[in-house]
Amino acid sequence: MTHQQEIGGMVVPGFELVFDAFVDNFAERDELGGAVCVLVGGEVVVDLWGGVRDKATGAPWSADTMTLVHSTTKGLSAMVLALLHSRGLLDYDERVAAYWPEFAQAGKEDIPVRELLAHQAGLFAFDERVDGDVVADLDRLAGAMERQRPIWPPGERQSYHAITLGFYENELVRRIDPDHRTIGQVLHEDIATSLGVGDEVYIGTPSSVPDERLAALVPPGLWARLTSMPLRFTIDAMRPRTVLHRSLVANPGTSFYVDPDHVIVRELEVPSGGAVATARAIATIYGAFATAGGPLGLRQETLTALAAPATPARMGYYDELFREQTKFSLGFMKASELIDFGSEAAFGAPGAGGSMGFADPAVSLGYGYVTDKMGMALKGDPRDLALRRALATVLASE
Repeated sequence: MTHQQEIGGMVVPGFELVFDAFVDNFAERDELGGAVCVLVGGEVVVDLWGGVRDKATGAPWSADTMTLVHSTTKGLSAMVLALLHSRGLLDYDERVAAYWPEFAQAGKEDIPVRELLAHQAGLFAFDERVDGDVVADLDRLAGAMERQRPIWPPGERQSYHAITLGFYENELVRRIDPDHRTIGQVLHEDIATSLGVGDEVYIGTPSSVPDERLAALVPPGLWARLTSMPLRFTIDAMRPRTVLHRSLVANPGTSFYVDPDHVIVRELEVPSGGAVATARAIATIYGAFATAGGPLGLRQETLTALAAPATPARMGYYDELFREQTKFSLGFMKASELIDFGSEAAFGAPGAGGSMGFADPAVSLGYGYVTDKMGMALKGDPRDLALRRALATVLASE
């Protein structure tokens, strides 16, 4: 079978190496179905898709196929907050409680927005039960967050807020937005629709989106789980008191928004992990945040803040969940020992399974990669890495 015949889309002259890497992902890196898109200076230079979106039926991946992107969602949510910053509605150095007065209890009175967005607030878990019913009721969810006490003194340590971060961000957005909209609503109405990709990305997938537009994720097999991840990760996932288990497995964990019958639970906003998107939408939105002005009217002050280096917790960049040196800033991941991407100015978010999105203001670049066959690599999926290496080679030669 010739995999090139399964691939749709385009690359502009000079970016053929990215096409070759995408083809090789199917031939050499066990890709099932996926897509990659790159914008440079606001222009699409790579837009490719291929393979199958449903392993059971063999249905092909199409130009508008979306898939669940897990924590790549965090970058989309962070860009909603950045838009509010650019509009003068949010100050990253202000206390969260200045916007959300009820937040100021249980030791959270002085947490600045910047510290929360850097995973340094000690709010990575819930002590009371939070499930799908609570998440669907934003007022109930807000109450749970207001009552939550930080696990350790805010600002002392860094620990990836795998699921909880997006809920705190969403309540912030509801308090700040003049119309009290959610992150999903602002993303759809003010960002995605303005950029022409309004039907290609959702946080809170509408019931009207047919399953045929969504690629069903294929989870990694047991052998891949046992051999691809560090042993400490496997152990931590099984021990209820560990940071990883409390952040990713329990209450509500990463599985509550996945619906075995319909790919994803509909109408439920999970701003840390529940977005569905095309690679084109992710790259287009990041591309808009790589340059000031543009359709979103972004201020240079905001872009400068996003490009700035991360600020460590008092105990440094060591992350208590990843057990690695990891850098976060303003809701985004920055290049670090864990995952390296772009220049020092770049900001983005990888997702469990392999998806990736980032902006690099140094070269006015927006990048998106999505896949339906979940990998287990902790330090960057080999398919994504191959695409980014090819892209870096092209950009270095220009």
